[in-house]
Amino acid sequence: MPHLIGPDFIGIQAADLDAARKFYTEVVGLTAAPNGPPDAVVFNTKPIPFAVRTPLVDLDAVETLGHGIALWFACDDADALHGHLTDKDVEITFPPKDGPFGRYFAFKDPFGYTITAHTAAKA
Repeated sequence: MPHLIGPDFIGIQAADLDAARKFYTEVVGLTAAPNGPPDAVVFNTKPIPFAVRTPLVDLDAVETLGHGIALWFACDDADALHGHLTDKDVEITFPPKDGPFGRYFAFKDPFGYTITAHTAAKA
């Protein structure tokens, strides 16, 4: 039977791609891929690519972007990233705590999406 294998790409929508590139590279620390399409910023994330693209829908028509969707990113140190983002005045949704995947916390990006970061397990 044909079936899904698993997530292969994650994309969110934002009207200001320059602001998205700046936030996700300069504040969060991702690296932008050099050859993304003109209507998106693609980041070099592993194992699944992440991108911010121009809106396909009216984002002003909803109160909460990504309502009901959980976006989790692995990081090298959730507590250190939390401190860094706090110093950059990024809105923290909840502070670091222990959970099923280790230490984690959540923050809001400048567009209103909630991003959860967790310390990646050491291989």
